[in-house]
Amino acid sequence: MDLTTTYLGMKLKNPLIHSASPLAEEVDNIRQMEDSGCAAVVLNSLFEEQFRHEVEELHHHLEMGTESYAESLTFFPELAESVTGPDEYLKLIHKAKSAVSIPIIGSLNGVTNSGWTKYAKYIEEAGADALELNVYFLPTDLNQTCQEIENTYIEILKSVKSSVSLPVAVKMNPFFSNIANMAKRLDEAGADGLILFNRFYQPDIDLDSLEVKPNVLLSTPHAMRLPLRWIAILYGRVGASLAGNSGIHTGEDVLKILMTGANVAMLCSVLIKDGVRAFSSALAGMTHWMEEHEYESVQQMIGSLSHKNCEDPSAFERANYMKALRQFM
Repeated sequence: MDLTTTYLGMKLKNPLIHSASPLAEEVDNIRQMEDSGCAAVVLNSLFEEQFRHEVEELHHHLEMGTESYAESLTFFPELAESVTGPDEYLKLIHKAKSAVSIPIIGSLNGVTNSGWTKYAKYIEEAGADALELNVYFLPTDLNQTCQEIENTYIEILKSVKSSVSLPVAVKMNPFFSNIANMAKRLDEAGADGLILFNRFYQPDIDLDSLEVKPNVLLSTPHAMRLPLRWIAILYGRVGASLAGNSGIHTGEDVLKILMTGANVAMLCSVLIKDGVRAFSSALAGMTHWMEEHEYESVQQMIGSLSHKNCEDPSAFERANYMKALRQFM
């Protein structure tokens, strides 16, 4: 049985990928992921604020007390040229590449245009096999239009693509007014892959302290329904690789997301909950089903139940809404 698939131009031993999470902060965990069947690892996201914090902190220590010795400032080079950012993240890429044989994918969450391009270069130079753009900003300006927001994504992608030669994937969110059009625009702008979807964590209210607090809820398999629909709709209509992300927990979930058209399935919440052995369980469940149903390869099933290929394409569209409601009448 051939479990191989292709993602971002890379041939993978199977379609199971670790989605960006703190689990990938340790090389030992990455080794265990590979041993459990993981085919590629997306590292935890590197936020531009981390770089800026280190620059500001270094600047503080270098200048401490120098106001009384004006000439002492000339002893140090320009910070913008001498500081390359958090060494630990870049070292992690190098160590991971030396420790495992599977691809290591960097994940970047920038703020400024120069930040996206500068740190993308650092990640490439550190040896990453590919780069994931984790674009996350919350538009709160009432005067900012949808077109302006979408253009920001396109500009980020084009800037990064012009500065690095490694494959670049964009982690999309499900809140665009026309997801299909946005996917088309990103594809045309050079995205090598589209990840559907980014999960934005929403704040909560602490009624005891009367404060807003961060809140993380792990996904359930129900969350997969959203990427399942849109991957099915996009399959065969964009050239970029498609990755299913959010709500993928079991081998059955992997099969479903592949059949709608995904090249790979990204696991995260189930790994945090059950540990990296979840890769082994998902892989075993997937291969068992394939054997029972006489599938010879993963490629054979990719897109087989997409909007393009299924018998009833309306099941992915508006008609499905009415059918679903009638089940309770």
